[in-house]
Amino acid sequence: MDRLPPLNALRAFEAAARHLSITLAADELHVTAGAVSRQIKSLEEALGLPLFERGHREITLTRKGADYYRSITAALDLMRDATRKLTRTRQRKQLKIRAYTTFAMRWLIPRLSGFHAAHRDIEVLLKASLEPVDFRKEDIDGAIRLGDGRFAGAHSHRLVPNILSPVASPALLQSGPKLKKPADLARHTLLHSIARPDDWATWLEAAGAGNSVDARAGMTYESSAMAYAAAIEGQGLAIAQLFLVAKDLEDGRLVQPFRKTVDMGDFTYYLLTPSHREESANMATFRTWLLDQFRT
Repeated sequence: MDRLPPLNALRAFEAAARHLSITLAADELHVTAGAVSRQIKSLEEALGLPLFERGHREITLTRKGADYYRSITAALDLMRDATRKLTRTRQRKQLKIRAYTTFAMRWLIPRLSGFHAAHRDIEVLLKASLEPVDFRKEDIDGAIRLGDGRFAGAHSHRLVPNILSPVASPALLQSGPKLKKPADLARHTLLHSIARPDDWATWLEAAGAGNSVDARAGMTYESSAMAYAAAIEGQGLAIAQLFLVAKDLEDGRLVQPFRKTVDMGDFTYYLLTPSHREESANMATFRTWLLDQFRT
């Protein structure tokens, strides 16, 4: 015969030959035992020879049936393997990205749903850490780091201007000591982040209040996100990276008591990718999306 037998008949024969049982083959294929028997009979008729010897409660392969079983099993295994490989390539790809906690919570996570909606086959596994990145030792695809743009072993892509300014809740400014000039901050509680210990000193110096206000006084939190949350609750003034509190300023949860800002120049946030290996297509997709988010 020139044509291939029906695939269902071959599957029924292969399962029955493997189990040497019509019943077990039916259970595996989720059909009735009668359906398996009919498929095998149709295959035998198409081939013009018996494949099984049938007893009262058992079946055994004929010599030609055993030869045929070995041959089609190899072919079916090749088909299964090819199908697994094909479907595996269509499954979601995991992209491992490292970022700072505050950056992730206040900027990246609120936007990731948009990325997932546009790229449903790419899953972003987001990890938070303050540790330096070493792409040769770590299994990550990209990282968002703060620095001057020069990172060993990495390509860097500048993301956003890093502009500092004090922020506070409107209620605090209404009920607390008056804030007419930067030196008046000496009468308020300054909120700090362990990760960014010099921001207040940098801003106060630029505002001409470096000698009037103790830049180290106040309350310190583990992350900038916690300092911003404390500021929203009226516990003091935080020194903020403005792009991370833009939504709070827009919605009125925070306000800027002074117009003075400090642009940190090249010392800002960068997306890093490994320089020792080729960038994957999924990482390129994420990089393009991330840069577009900041441009728009």
